[in-house]
Amino acid sequence: MIESKILEARHLLETAGRILVVSHIRPDGDAIGALLGMGLALLEAEKNVQMVLEDGIPKSFRHLQGSEQVKKKPDGEFDLIVVLDCSDLERTGKALKGYPTPDINIDHHVTNDHFARLNLVDSEATSTTEMLAAYLAAFGLQITEPVAEALLTGLITDTIGFRTTSMRPQALRTAADLMEVGVDLPTLYQKALNTRSFQAVRYWGAGLSTLEYNDRMVWATLDYEARKTADYPGKDDADLINILATIENIDIAMVFIEQTKNRVKVSWRARPGFDVAKVAAQFGGGGHKPAAGATIEGNMKEVQAEVLEATRKLLNGS
Repeated sequence: MIESKILEARHLLETAGRILVVSHIRPDGDAIGALLGMGLALLEAEKNVQMVLEDGIPKSFRHLQGSEQVKKKPDGEFDLIVVLDCSDLERTGKALKGYPTPDINIDHHVTNDHFARLNLVDSEATSTTEMLAAYLAAFGLQITEPVAEALLTGLITDTIGFRTTSMRPQALRTAADLMEVGVDLPTLYQKALNTRSFQAVRYWGAGLSTLEYNDRMVWATLDYEARKTADYPGKDDADLINILATIENIDIAMVFIEQTKNRVKVSWRARPGFDVAKVAAQFGGGGHKPAAGATIEGNMKEVQAEVLEATRKLLNGS
């Protein structure tokens, strides 16, 4: 089945002249790496391509080749629309507003709802970039050095440096293959995972000052004022969730990020044995068993109460 879908995707890509490639709002390394990897490979094949992220490329990823070509909204009509690393169409934000149903959906989230005409979904893959590293040659596209740089960045970030529970031997082989194209893994690792802005660390400090623990759960709150005081430019948690996930003697970590006064982004991380994607799905979100997220309507107090109760039920086996 997957071979026939790959062949169909190749046909669509080969016959399309003008192609739109999109990924999700508040893009992470996998979204950016997948977008640039696919987009640059198509440009190398002399396709007319637009790469779009509603929120643009964060400063921490602007060292990647091709990042200056990414737009915040599409312009014109297209023969083909490709959506990457999105479990549902809503994750693209307003980027596809007014456009028809996407043609190709490539993703690795177990909660993907197969929203496109052709869906390539592998929930066992560590990242969408790992999938693309395997698919691009089958699509008739080349993995040049800029493409490999983007794909390896996505693989590094979505596995948090090859240490998530989703890791498998194939991912390490993929990383080795991308390095052999000429990519410097240590430098990409340093820029993607180990380098933080002063503002991001101040933002962490605000979140850590709110840290709470109860019933094998730990959580932190990042409200609008904390973001403003830290002068942090994004609406994410600056990867604070990955710090909380390292705390000993807990099963689930959460971060609550105020987007507006009546909208809160929630990120979960869980030890093996707990499926936080199920909790996220209750609130219209998604993700993976050990890592998930959702954007929920309501004020911080209301959202926290509902989410903590739902997460507590998961811990207690309800």
